[in-house]
Amino acid sequence: MRSPPAALRLLPLLLVVLAATVLPHLCRAALPTPDPDDGGIELPPGFRALVFAENLVVGKRAGNTPEKLRGLAVAANGDVYAKGRTGLIWALRDANGDGRADEIKEFGPGDGGTHIAFHDGWLYHSSRTAVYRYRYTPGELVPTSELQTIVRDLPAERDHDAKAFAFDDQGGMLVEIGSPFNVYSDGDRRLGAKGKTREEVAEFQKTYGGFWRFDPNKLGQTQADGTRFSTGHRHSLALAWHPVSRNFFMVQMGRDGMNVVDPVHYDELDNAERVSEVMHLLREGANLGWPYSYWDPFRKAHMLAPEFSGDNFKRIDPDPYDKPVVAFPAHWAPIQMARYDGAQFPAKYRGGMFVAFHGSWNRAPRSQAGYNVCHVPFDEKGMPRGTYEVFARGFPGVEEFTNPRDARYRPAGVAVGPDGSLYISETEKGRIWRVIYTGELAAPRARNAAVAAQNFAPIGADTPGGKIYA
Repeated sequence: MRSPPAALRLLPLLLVVLAATVLPHLCRAALPTPDPDDGGIELPPGFRALVFAENLVVGKRAGNTPEKLRGLAVAANGDVYAKGRTGLIWALRDANGDGRADEIKEFGPGDGGTHIAFHDGWLYHSSRTAVYRYRYTPGELVPTSELQTIVRDLPAERDHDAKAFAFDDQGGMLVEIGSPFNVYSDGDRRLGAKGKTREEVAEFQKTYGGFWRFDPNKLGQTQADGTRFSTGHRHSLALAWHPVSRNFFMVQMGRDGMNVVDPVHYDELDNAERVSEVMHLLREGANLGWPYSYWDPFRKAHMLAPEFSGDNFKRIDPDPYDKPVVAFPAHWAPIQMARYDGAQFPAKYRGGMFVAFHGSWNRAPRSQAGYNVCHVPFDEKGMPRGTYEVFARGFPGVEEFTNPRDARYRPAGVAVGPDGSLYISETEKGRIWRVIYTGELAAPRARNAAVAAQNFAPIGADTPGGKIYA
């Protein structure tokens, strides 16, 4: 048999070279043109951004409550869905392919909420008291199907009433019912507040402070139809399933006001830095330790809360509570978390989690912090590596401020598009960014050059930010 011509023998090698060189450039050329200033935010080298939509909530109110943009979800065709705090849902479409929404519709039941997600051909979203869904028809911007109520009449009081949810691969849906308290105590948030008895806490946690598992396909369920999955939570909105390790991961909002409750043992710096926002691998049956404890990111330990005779030195020993897998700085306020399942970003981001942090309000008189989007790298087994990095920052538009109202933008939602772009929403004006990877190694803008390296360097769980002290 005669050998094939040399050109044919080289064909497989040429195809490999084509895939490695030409195709990435073709994909990159299909990306939209970024804004010259990246929509006013700062990103690692190689990443760019553009404003997908803006001013969605300006002038919108429900009674005396101003609308705030919260969670995001992206359909398989690239349509973006954004959930508002008072209940509106925005459906946004880039019809001409320039990377910006030019068709925007509003719909929804209008009874509050924060979370939205696609699952098994349905568009799910939550209110303060319920989880709903619409049958999603591909290509249909606003669902014409009937609104179905999956879970109703969930407890909702003044604080921590938003309902996060996520789905596993076994037909289950977790829904969070947060605690309406900072710490379950008499005189909550006040000088000398005293924790409730263990019997009272146990009874309270039958209803609040944990995740409950429901059937996402069964209509009209109530809390009594669910199974308590985990307990010992304060409030957790950032929740996501990882299909490799087949685990839920969540980031919890830590407690406030230790120096208000016990100014003898805690000062303003303790309040500003000592209580970590923590990522947990959410095991069934886990107890995270609230209201008795908080996680000190410097001592790397659960500490006894001041309402339960803590004095800034007493550790929970022995410690029966679930320990975090990543510790973030205090009061950053995680809102939504999304696993990066795209291929556009470099390999180090794939399979990891992006977390949108709304930013603190209670570090004053010290500067507020957070107001960013972080990336948490995961390993090949679907487990966090124990570190994180600030991925996107600059949302407030000012470097130092003590009043949250001085922040121009506050991140809230984060979702991954079908092409691997990352979408980020903010609450105050209703802007949505689309972050893309172009590989451009443009120099940081002059005002950021001095701090660019530290902004995007990986930060370990043992260095949570702020002033570190013993």
